[in-house]
Amino acid sequence: MGTWKSRGLRGSELEELINHTIEGYRERGLALIQKIPTPITPIDMNKDHTQITLAYFDQKSTVDYIGVVQGIPVCFDAKECKADLWPLQNLHPHQVRFMKEFEEQGGISFIILSYTSRLENYYIPFRDILKFWNRMQQGGKKSFNYKEIDKDYLIGSQRDMLVHFLEPLQRDLEYRDALEEAENA
Repeated sequence: MGTWKSRGLRGSELEELINHTIEGYRERGLALIQKIPTPITPIDMNKDHTQITLAYFDQKSTVDYIGVVQGIPVCFDAKECKADLWPLQNLHPHQVRFMKEFEEQGGISFIILSYTSRLENYYIPFRDILKFWNRMQQGGKKSFNYKEIDKDYLIGSQRDMLVHFLEPLQRDLEYRDALEEAENA
């Protein structure tokens, strides 16, 4: 008998590591970030009504996580990739739109992408996501590969912060500040 694999569970291991990390951030007063549940409507339950056996999605979700880091609003999605090529079809137009609007309101948007075969996690700044997305919209590649991402945004781990994304977030903030200074000079 074959095993059934839900597409909805992809990324759940990464999300568990992120959830553990954000709990550590909360305990240390570094950040307050929440996992955003996907809204569903139950259709069928088991006999004692303790488990949903059938449901449908109410609406399109935005991103996986939203919160604040030291006064800076952040939102991000967690994605996994077995190969070195990550298909942009794994990101939906409404998510890109939400992340863009979030940035326009002064927030920081990004993706945490786990290259599972390499055992590496990367912070992908929204500006890079948008560059890849726009390239696809203009008829270019419908994916981006490992070689195209900025390796300065490798996410390390530290004690119980297994996906310690605050360090690459800090690099992103420094990059944004330098860019703003150059524009104002």
